[in-house]
Amino acid sequence: MSLTKKDVAKVANLARIKMDDAKLEELAPQLSNIIGFVEQLSEVDTDNVEPLASVVDINLRLREDKVTDGGYQKEILANAPDSLEGYFVVPKVVE
Repeated sequence: MSLTKKDVAKVANLARIKMDDAKLEELAPQLSNIIGFVEQLSEVDTDNVEPLASVVDINLRLREDKVTDGGYQKEILANAPDSLEGYFVVPKVVE
C-alpha cells in the first residue's frame, strides 16, 4: 500500500501533529514501508501456531490474590501538598 501526502496529512491531523509540507513528503514513503512490512506479516501462515504469552517456556510463581486496603494511607498522604479527612485536596477544575 502506498500512502500519499494527503493520507499522511490526515494521519497527522488525527494524531494532532502539526507538520509542514516538506515533512509530509518525507514521511509518506517511510509510512508506506511500515505498512508494507505489516502487510508482509499477514502473509505468514499461523494456522497451526499456538498463541504464546512469552517465547520462553517458564512457569511464573503466582502469589495469592488478596484484596487489601493497602494500609499506607498516612504515608501516602504525607506526600500530598494538602489533605483533608484522609483524602487528597485538589483545586476545583469544573465550575
